[in-house]
Amino acid sequence: MLALPPLALYIHIPWCVRKCPYCDFNSHEARELPEGAYLQALISDLEQEQSYAQGRRLQSIFIGGGTPSLMSGGFFATLLQEVAERVPFSDDIEITMEANPGTTEAHRFEAYRAAGVNRLSLGVQSFHAAQLAQLGRIHGADEALRAFSQARAAGFDNINIDLMHGLPEQSVTQALEDLNQAIDLGPEHISWYQLTIEPNTAFYSSPPVLPPDDTLWEIQEAGQASLARAGFEQYEISAYARDNRRARHNLNYWAFGDYLAIGAGAHGKITLADQDEIVRYRKTRLPEHYLRPTPHFRVGEQSISAAELPFEFMMNVLRLNHGVSEDLFTSRTGLQLSVLEPVLGQLRRQHLLQADRLAATEKGRLFLNNLLEQFAA
Repeated sequence: MLALPPLALYIHIPWCVRKCPYCDFNSHEARELPEGAYLQALISDLEQEQSYAQGRRLQSIFIGGGTPSLMSGGFFATLLQEVAERVPFSDDIEITMEANPGTTEAHRFEAYRAAGVNRLSLGVQSFHAAQLAQLGRIHGADEALRAFSQARAAGFDNINIDLMHGLPEQSVTQALEDLNQAIDLGPEHISWYQLTIEPNTAFYSSPPVLPPDDTLWEIQEAGQASLARAGFEQYEISAYARDNRRARHNLNYWAFGDYLAIGAGAHGKITLADQDEIVRYRKTRLPEHYLRPTPHFRVGEQSISAAELPFEFMMNVLRLNHGVSEDLFTSRTGLQLSVLEPVLGQLRRQHLLQADRLAATEKGRLFLNNLLEQFAA
Protein backbone atom coordinates (compact mmCIF):
# COMPACT_ATOMS: atom_id res chain seq x y z
CA MET A 1 0.00 0.00 0.00
CA LEU A 2 1.36 3.39 -0.97
CA ALA A 3 1.93 5.97 1.76
CA LEU A 4 1.42 9.67 1.05
CA PRO A 5 4.84 11.37 0.99
CA PRO A 6 5.50 15.03 1.88
CA LEU A 7 3.94 17.58 -0.47
CA ALA A 8 5.56 20.55 -2.22
CA LEU A 9 4.42 23.06 -4.84
CA TYR A 10 6.24 24.28 -7.93
CA ILE A 11 5.15 27.59 -9.53
CA HIS A 12 6.47 28.48 -12.98
CA ILE A 13 6.89 32.04 -14.28
CA PRO A 14 7.60 31.62 -18.02
CA TRP A 15 8.94 35.04 -19.03
CA CYS A 16 12.44 36.48 -19.22
CA VAL A 17 14.10 39.59 -20.63
CA ARG A 18 16.26 37.59 -23.02
CA LYS A 19 16.54 33.87 -23.71
CA CYS A 20 19.98 32.58 -22.74
CA PRO A 21 21.67 30.40 -25.39
CA TYR A 22 22.20 27.48 -22.97
CA CYS A 23 18.65 27.51 -21.54
CA ASP A 24 16.27 24.65 -22.32
CA PHE A 25 13.64 25.64 -19.76
CA ASN A 26 10.19 26.87 -20.75
CA SER A 27 11.01 30.58 -20.95
CA HIS A 28 9.82 33.22 -23.40
CA GLU A 29 11.05 36.75 -24.03
CA ALA A 30 8.49 39.42 -23.16
CA ARG A 31 8.41 43.20 -23.06
CA GLU A 32 5.13 43.47 -21.19
CA LEU A 33 3.97 41.07 -18.51
CA PRO A 34 0.28 40.19 -18.03
CA GLU A 35 0.67 40.07 -14.24
CA GLY A 36 -3.02 40.26 -13.40
CA ALA A 37 -4.13 37.70 -15.98
CA TYR A 38 -1.35 35.28 -15.08
CA LEU A 39 -2.11 35.60 -11.38
CA GLN A 40 -5.73 34.64 -11.98
CA ALA A 41 -4.68 31.75 -14.21
CA LEU A 42 -2.36 30.40 -11.51
CA ILE A 43 -5.13 30.55 -8.94
CA SER A 44 -7.55 28.75 -11.28
CA ASP A 45 -4.86 26.19 -12.05
CA LEU A 46 -4.34 25.49 -8.34
CA GLU A 47 -8.07 25.13 -7.79
CA GLN A 48 -8.02 22.26 -10.28
CA GLU A 49 -5.11 20.68 -8.39
CA GLN A 50 -5.91 21.27 -4.72
CA SER A 51 -7.80 18.02 -4.17
CA TYR A 52 -4.53 16.18 -4.84
CA ALA A 53 -3.17 17.60 -1.60
CA GLN A 54 -5.28 14.90 0.08
CA GLY A 55 -5.18 16.61 3.45
CA ARG A 56 -1.44 17.35 3.42
CA ARG A 57 0.19 20.68 4.18
CA LEU A 58 2.77 22.19 1.84
CA GLN A 59 6.29 21.70 3.14
CA SER A 60 7.94 23.86 0.49
CA ILE A 61 7.24 26.08 -2.51
CA PHE A 62 9.66 26.80 -5.34
CA ILE A 63 9.02 29.68 -7.75
CA GLY A 64 11.10 29.16 -10.88
CA GLY A 65 11.30 30.31 -14.46
CA GLY A 66 11.99 32.08 -16.68
CA THR A 67 12.68 34.99 -14.40
CA PRO A 68 10.28 35.22 -11.45
CA SER A 69 11.93 38.46 -10.27
CA LEU A 70 10.32 40.24 -13.22
CA MET A 71 7.07 40.08 -11.25
CA SER A 72 6.19 42.59 -8.53
CA GLY A 73 6.17 41.98 -4.81
CA GLY A 74 2.42 42.52 -4.83
CA PHE A 75 2.00 39.71 -7.35
CA PHE A 76 3.70 37.23 -5.02
CA ALA A 77 1.99 38.56 -1.88
CA THR A 78 -1.43 37.92 -3.42
CA LEU A 79 -0.40 34.62 -4.99
CA LEU A 80 1.02 33.12 -1.79
CA GLN A 81 -2.00 34.25 0.20
CA GLU A 82 -4.32 32.61 -2.34
CA VAL A 83 -2.26 29.41 -2.28
CA ALA A 84 -2.35 29.24 1.53
CA GLU A 85 -6.13 29.56 1.50
CA ARG A 86 -6.42 26.50 -0.75
CA VAL A 87 -3.57 24.28 0.48
CA PRO A 88 -2.40 25.10 4.03
CA PHE A 89 1.28 25.73 4.75
CA SER A 90 3.38 23.87 7.31
CA ASP A 91 4.57 26.12 10.13
CA ASP A 92 8.17 26.05 8.89
CA ILE A 93 7.49 26.11 5.15
CA GLU A 94 10.43 26.92 2.86
CA ILE A 95 9.49 29.30 0.03
CA THR A 96 12.21 29.78 -2.57
CA MET A 97 12.19 32.24 -5.45
CA GLU A 98 14.69 32.45 -8.31
CA ALA A 99 15.99 35.94 -9.03
CA ASN A 100 18.14 37.33 -11.83
CA PRO A 101 20.59 39.98 -10.56
CA GLY A 102 19.82 42.04 -13.65
CA THR A 103 16.11 42.35 -12.90
CA THR A 104 16.14 43.21 -9.20
CA GLU A 105 16.24 46.34 -7.09
CA ALA A 106 16.46 46.79 -3.32
CA HIS A 107 12.76 47.55 -2.90
CA ARG A 108 11.82 44.40 -4.81
CA PHE A 109 13.80 42.18 -2.42
CA GLU A 110 12.05 43.85 0.51
CA ALA A 111 8.68 43.26 -1.15
CA TYR A 112 9.46 39.60 -1.89
CA ARG A 113 10.50 39.03 1.71
CA ALA A 114 7.34 40.76 2.98
CA ALA A 115 5.27 38.55 0.66
CA GLY A 116 6.54 35.46 2.46
CA VAL A 117 9.49 34.35 0.33
CA ASN A 118 12.16 33.18 2.80
CA ARG A 119 14.79 31.66 0.52
CA LEU A 120 16.35 33.33 -2.50
CA SER A 121 18.25 31.71 -5.38
CA LEU A 122 20.38 34.20 -7.31
CA GLY A 123 21.21 33.17 -10.89
CA VAL A 124 24.76 34.54 -10.98
CA GLN A 125 26.36 31.84 -13.23
CA SER A 126 29.72 33.71 -13.42
CA PHE A 127 31.48 36.84 -12.15
CA HIS A 128 33.55 37.26 -15.33
CA ALA A 129 32.24 39.79 -17.85
CA ALA A 130 33.39 37.81 -20.91
CA GLN A 131 31.76 34.62 -19.66
CA LEU A 132 28.52 36.39 -18.79
CA ALA A 133 28.41 37.86 -22.28
CA GLN A 134 28.87 34.44 -23.89
CA LEU A 135 26.12 33.04 -21.68
CA GLY A 136 23.77 35.82 -22.77
CA ARG A 137 23.25 37.08 -19.22
CA ILE A 138 21.90 40.61 -18.80
CA HIS A 139 23.78 41.40 -15.59
CA GLY A 140 27.41 42.11 -14.74
CA ALA A 141 29.54 41.09 -11.78
CA ASP A 142 28.87 44.35 -9.94
CA GLU A 143 25.12 43.82 -10.23
CA ALA A 144 25.47 40.30 -8.85
CA LEU A 145 27.45 41.54 -5.85
CA ARG A 146 24.99 44.35 -5.27
CA ALA A 147 22.01 42.00 -5.53
CA PHE A 148 23.45 39.73 -2.86
CA SER A 149 24.05 42.68 -0.54
CA GLN A 150 20.54 44.02 -1.14
CA ALA A 151 19.01 40.62 -0.44
CA ARG A 152 20.84 40.43 2.88
CA ALA A 153 19.70 43.95 3.77
CA ALA A 154 16.11 42.95 2.95
CA GLY A 155 16.26 40.21 5.58
CA PHE A 156 17.09 37.09 3.57
CA ASP A 157 19.15 34.77 5.76
CA ASN A 158 18.94 31.81 3.39
CA ILE A 159 20.46 32.54 -0.02
CA ASN A 160 21.60 30.21 -2.77
CA ILE A 161 24.05 31.26 -5.46
CA ASP A 162 23.60 29.47 -8.78
CA LEU A 163 26.99 29.12 -10.49
CA MET A 164 28.21 27.30 -13.60
CA HIS A 165 31.61 25.94 -14.52
CA GLY A 166 33.04 24.42 -17.67
CA LEU A 167 32.01 27.55 -19.55
CA PRO A 168 33.17 28.32 -23.11
CA GLU A 169 36.99 28.54 -23.17
CA GLN A 170 37.04 28.80 -19.36
CA SER A 171 40.33 28.09 -17.62
CA VAL A 172 40.76 26.36 -14.27
CA THR A 173 41.84 29.69 -12.77
CA GLN A 174 38.74 31.50 -14.02
CA ALA A 175 36.40 28.76 -12.76
CA LEU A 176 37.97 28.82 -9.31
CA GLU A 177 37.90 32.63 -9.20
CA ASP A 178 34.15 32.47 -9.82
CA LEU A 179 33.66 29.87 -7.11
CA ASN A 180 35.84 31.62 -4.56
CA GLN A 181 34.01 34.90 -5.18
CA ALA A 182 30.73 33.12 -4.45
CA ILE A 183 32.18 31.53 -1.30
CA ASP A 184 33.51 34.88 -0.09
CA LEU A 185 30.00 36.36 -0.18
CA GLY A 186 28.99 33.89 2.51
CA PRO A 187 25.78 32.32 1.12
CA GLU A 188 24.12 29.42 2.91
CA HIS A 189 23.98 27.33 -0.26
CA ILE A 190 25.79 27.10 -3.59
CA SER A 191 24.50 25.23 -6.64
CA TRP A 192 27.67 24.60 -8.66
CA TYR A 193 27.26 22.62 -11.84
CA GLN A 194 28.89 22.05 -15.20
CA LEU A 195 27.44 23.65 -18.32
CA THR A 196 25.89 21.02 -20.58
CA ILE A 197 24.69 21.60 -24.12
CA GLU A 198 21.02 20.64 -24.35
CA PRO A 199 18.85 20.11 -27.44
CA ASN A 200 16.53 22.94 -28.46
CA THR A 201 18.99 25.62 -27.36
CA ALA A 202 21.03 28.15 -29.32
CA PHE A 203 24.23 26.51 -28.07
CA TYR A 204 23.06 23.18 -29.49
CA SER A 205 22.59 24.72 -32.93
CA SER A 206 25.89 26.60 -32.74
CA PRO A 207 28.08 24.91 -30.11
CA PRO A 208 30.70 27.00 -28.30
CA VAL A 209 34.22 25.75 -27.60
CA LEU A 210 34.10 24.08 -24.19
CA PRO A 211 37.11 23.15 -22.04
CA PRO A 212 38.66 19.72 -22.65
CA ASP A 213 37.83 16.84 -20.32
CA ASP A 214 41.06 17.03 -18.34
CA THR A 215 40.41 20.72 -17.60
CA LEU A 216 36.83 19.92 -16.56
CA TRP A 217 38.07 17.22 -14.18
CA GLU A 218 40.67 19.56 -12.69
CA ILE A 219 37.99 22.23 -12.14
CA GLN A 220 35.70 19.71 -10.47
CA GLU A 221 38.34 18.36 -8.09
CA ALA A 222 39.77 21.75 -7.13
CA GLY A 223 36.33 23.30 -6.73
CA GLN A 224 35.02 20.56 -4.48
CA ALA A 225 38.11 20.94 -2.30
CA SER A 226 37.55 24.71 -2.04
CA LEU A 227 33.92 24.22 -1.06
CA ALA A 228 34.81 21.63 1.57
CA ARG A 229 37.45 23.91 3.11
CA ALA A 230 34.84 26.67 3.35
CA GLY A 231 32.44 24.42 5.25
CA PHE A 232 30.09 23.54 2.41
CA GLU A 233 28.87 19.95 2.47
CA GLN A 234 28.20 18.35 -0.89
CA TYR A 235 24.92 16.52 -0.33
CA GLU A 236 23.87 16.11 -3.98
CA ILE A 237 25.60 16.04 -7.37
CA SER A 238 25.70 19.83 -7.72
CA ALA A 239 24.38 21.10 -4.36
CA TYR A 240 26.53 22.34 -1.47
CA ALA A 241 25.14 23.60 1.83
CA ARG A 242 26.58 25.20 4.94
CA ASP A 243 25.08 24.99 8.44
CA ASN A 244 22.62 22.31 7.31
CA ARG A 245 20.84 24.72 4.95
CA ARG A 246 20.01 22.06 2.40
CA ALA A 247 17.32 22.91 -0.14
CA ARG A 248 14.26 21.24 1.34
CA HIS A 249 12.25 21.58 -1.85
CA ASN A 250 14.88 19.82 -3.93
CA LEU A 251 15.38 17.18 -1.24
CA ASN A 252 11.70 16.36 -1.62
CA TYR A 253 12.22 15.81 -5.37
CA TRP A 254 15.23 13.60 -4.81
CA ALA A 255 13.49 11.54 -2.10
CA PHE A 256 10.61 10.84 -4.52
CA GLY A 257 8.17 13.09 -2.71
CA ASP A 258 5.06 14.63 -4.23
CA TYR A 259 4.75 18.06 -5.81
CA LEU A 260 1.84 19.96 -7.23
CA ALA A 261 2.73 22.14 -10.21
CA ILE A 262 1.08 25.27 -11.56
CA GLY A 263 2.10 27.62 -14.34
CA ALA A 264 2.84 27.36 -18.06
CA GLY A 265 4.83 24.20 -18.78
CA ALA A 266 5.02 23.12 -15.13
CA HIS A 267 5.46 19.39 -14.33
CA GLY A 268 4.03 17.66 -11.24
CA LYS A 269 4.06 14.25 -9.55
CA ILE A 270 1.32 13.00 -7.27
CA THR A 271 0.69 9.81 -5.29
CA LEU A 272 -2.91 8.58 -5.31
CA ALA A 273 -2.81 6.21 -2.36
CA ASP A 274 -6.45 5.10 -2.59
CA GLN A 275 -5.90 4.12 -6.22
CA ASP A 276 -2.45 2.62 -5.58
CA GLU A 277 -1.08 4.83 -8.36
CA ILE A 278 1.61 7.47 -8.93
CA VAL A 279 1.09 9.93 -11.78
CA ARG A 280 3.19 12.54 -13.50
CA TYR A 281 1.55 15.41 -15.37
CA ARG A 282 2.39 18.58 -17.27
CA LYS A 283 0.69 21.88 -18.02
CA THR A 284 0.19 23.60 -21.35
CA ARG A 285 3.49 25.14 -22.35
CA LEU A 286 2.89 28.39 -24.23
CA PRO A 287 1.91 31.34 -22.02
CA GLU A 288 -0.78 32.51 -24.45
CA HIS A 289 -2.40 29.07 -24.32
CA TYR A 290 -2.07 28.87 -20.56
CA LEU A 291 -3.89 32.18 -20.19
CA ARG A 292 -6.90 30.77 -22.03
CA PRO A 293 -7.12 27.04 -21.14
CA THR A 294 -9.97 25.05 -22.67
CA PRO A 295 -11.08 23.86 -20.18
CA HIS A 296 -8.08 22.42 -18.28
CA PHE A 297 -4.50 23.49 -17.79
CA ARG A 298 -3.19 19.92 -17.99
CA VAL A 299 -2.17 18.66 -21.41
CA GLY A 300 -0.61 15.36 -20.40
CA GLU A 301 -0.80 12.80 -17.59
CA GLN A 302 0.86 9.43 -17.24
CA SER A 303 0.73 6.76 -14.58
CA ILE A 304 4.16 5.40 -13.62
CA SER A 305 4.00 1.66 -14.12
CA ALA A 306 5.37 -0.85 -11.63
CA ALA A 307 8.08 -1.76 -14.14
CA GLU A 308 9.17 1.90 -14.39
CA LEU A 309 9.11 2.71 -10.67
CA PRO A 310 12.51 1.23 -9.69
CA PHE A 311 14.33 3.37 -12.25
CA GLU A 312 12.24 6.48 -11.48
CA PHE A 313 12.93 6.11 -7.76
CA MET A 314 16.64 5.31 -8.05
CA MET A 315 17.22 8.05 -10.64
CA ASN A 316 16.25 10.56 -7.95
CA VAL A 317 17.62 9.14 -4.71
CA LEU A 318 21.04 8.26 -6.12
CA ARG A 319 21.66 11.96 -6.78
CA LEU A 320 22.00 12.29 -3.00
CA ASN A 321 25.46 11.57 -1.63
CA HIS A 322 23.99 9.75 1.37
CA GLY A 323 21.06 8.28 -0.54
CA VAL A 324 18.07 7.06 1.48
CA SER A 325 17.18 4.19 3.78
CA GLU A 326 16.03 0.98 2.11
CA ASP A 327 12.55 1.14 3.64
CA LEU A 328 11.82 4.38 1.79
CA PHE A 329 11.66 2.42 -1.46
CA THR A 330 8.60 0.47 -0.31
CA SER A 331 7.01 3.51 1.33
CA ARG A 332 7.30 5.70 -1.78
CA THR A 333 6.68 3.09 -4.52
CA GLY A 334 4.48 0.45 -2.87
CA LEU A 335 6.89 -2.23 -4.13
CA GLN A 336 8.93 -4.67 -2.08
CA LEU A 337 12.67 -4.14 -1.99
CA SER A 338 13.07 -7.66 -3.40
CA VAL A 339 12.14 -6.37 -6.88
CA LEU A 340 15.52 -4.63 -6.98
CA GLU A 341 17.34 -7.90 -6.62
CA PRO A 342 19.58 -9.23 -8.09
CA VAL A 343 20.67 -5.75 -9.24
CA LEU A 344 21.37 -4.54 -5.70
CA GLY A 345 23.52 -7.54 -4.93
CA GLN A 346 25.50 -7.22 -8.14
CA LEU A 347 26.18 -3.50 -7.65
CA ARG A 348 27.17 -4.02 -4.03
CA ARG A 349 29.60 -6.76 -4.96
CA GLN A 350 31.13 -4.30 -7.43
CA HIS A 351 31.36 -1.72 -4.61
CA LEU A 352 29.14 0.71 -6.53
CA LEU A 353 26.34 0.77 -3.94
CA GLN A 354 26.60 1.05 -0.17
CA ALA A 355 25.84 -2.09 1.79
CA ASP A 356 23.08 -0.81 4.09
CA ARG A 357 21.48 2.08 2.17
CA LEU A 358 20.25 2.95 -1.27
CA ALA A 359 23.25 5.16 -1.92
CA ALA A 360 26.12 5.13 -4.38
CA THR A 361 29.62 4.64 -3.05
CA GLU A 362 32.30 7.18 -3.92
CA LYS A 363 33.27 4.90 -6.79
CA GLY A 364 29.63 4.51 -7.84
CA ARG A 365 29.15 8.27 -8.10
CA LEU A 366 31.87 8.34 -10.75
CA PHE A 367 29.79 5.98 -12.91
CA LEU A 368 26.31 7.11 -11.92
CA ASN A 369 24.73 6.96 -15.39
CA ASN A 370 25.97 3.41 -15.93
CA LEU A 371 24.77 2.46 -12.45
CA LEU A 372 21.28 3.84 -13.11
CA GLU A 373 20.99 1.90 -16.36
CA GLN A 374 20.94 -1.28 -14.30
CA PHE A 375 17.56 -0.29 -12.85
CA ALA A 376 15.90 0.52 -16.20
CA ALA A 377 12.94 -1.66 -17.11
